[in-house]
Amino acid sequence: MQVAGFFESLGQAFGAVVKFIVDALSGFFNAFGGAIGGFINGMSKTLGITPSILSVLVLIIGLLMLYKAVRAFMRAGIIAGLIWAFLGLWLLSGLIT
Repeated sequence: MQVAGFFESLGQAFGAVVKFIVDALSGFFNAFGGAIGGFINGMSKTLGITPSILSVLVLIIGLLMLYKAVRAFMRAGIIAGLIWAFLGLWLLSGLIT
């Protein structure tokens, strides 16, 4: 009977540790998700776009195109730089109204 009581208390202690870890991680990820959501909402409101995954994805692609344009200009690739800049600005101008 004492052995069963020992393992019961050991199980309760282990359960309490697992519950603490799960609660801590849940709180961390909720705070992290809230911070990301606030960032996306603020950026979307400033740029005048809808705060959706598709809009953020198009924004990232447009910024990557502009980055490629800058890299092409730094390598003295004027034609490639102009093409990347035109495509990136075209995409971003369609997104940002």
